[in-house]
Amino acid sequence: APAESAPVQPAPAELAPSLIEPIDAPAGRLVRLRGRLAKSRSAFGQSLLGLLGAGDLDEDSWTDVEDTLLLADLGAATTTEIVERLRAELAARAVRTAEQARAALRDVLIEALRPELDRAVRALPHNGADGVSVPGVVLIAGVNGTGKTTTTGKLARVLVADGRRVLLGAADTFRAAAVEQLATWGERAGAEVVRGAEGADPASVAFDAVKRGSVDGVDTVLIDTAGRLHTKTGLMDELGKVKRVISKQTEVDEVLLVLDATTGQNGMMQARVFREVVDVTGIVLTKLDGTAKGGIVFHVQRELGVPVKLVGLGEGVDDLAPFEPAAFVDALLD
Repeated sequence: APAESAPVQPAPAELAPSLIEPIDAPAGRLVRLRGRLAKSRSAFGQSLLGLLGAGDLDEDSWTDVEDTLLLADLGAATTTEIVERLRAELAARAVRTAEQARAALRDVLIEALRPELDRAVRALPHNGADGVSVPGVVLIAGVNGTGKTTTTGKLARVLVADGRRVLLGAADTFRAAAVEQLATWGERAGAEVVRGAEGADPASVAFDAVKRGSVDGVDTVLIDTAGRLHTKTGLMDELGKVKRVISKQTEVDEVLLVLDATTGQNGMMQARVFREVVDVTGIVLTKLDGTAKGGIVFHVQRELGVPVKLVGLGEGVDDLAPFEPAAFVDALLD
């Protein structure tokens, strides 16, 4: 009978491997994709090397260094700090050659990115309030258009590549396209997607996702939240409610704020609003390959006081790279 033959239809099993494309190892991605930072390298890194390698710098030259940093979106406070550190380092090291200047610049830039910060995504299961193991819960926040849903999907692949079992929660319920998009990413990552009806309460979808993840014994639940920056109060209510409802089962371990690196000051304004609304624990900067203003990495980290944890370097499924300060600076200067 047809009913009996349905469970053994081979088609889904044959489809699955082609949907889950082989995942590029996350470790070292920033080094492998360093060429994607070419725009920032020429406008920022090479310009600085040209100025610093020219020998003794007069005040005009230092003004040019300052302007180069400001044009690369480092922001006034970070720029002033880096220029002061550079002046001190060049003097202390009695720098005479372009190579010495490069080494000093490299050290100062890496130090400004605070390499000691913990950039791991907190996505491991742990014991909940009742002592029962619960998944790590990661909220992905950001306004529409930043690549938030895409980032959620790409992060799922990063975690799966690291051996985690991942479940996705489609809590951006106001955009049907976002739910469909996340479902496609779920297939690409081999992760189940929990979704609600269109326009469903985002908090209830998030709650169901965490509950399902706990029952299924997954390691991590990633929740794509609604990206409507209507009013600060509305956003606060929405994200606050999502966190509150989840906390009935377990705490949210990580809130990643997705920012579009190409939006510059506008992105910084968005970031400030989100920081006031929810406890942001890490930043994902997308479209970093599309800008010459790579200094936004320094600026946003200083401004928000939380680490940049991941950077988006292209359209490919595995172009989301764990952020490494030294690899980033080397890509700018080489």
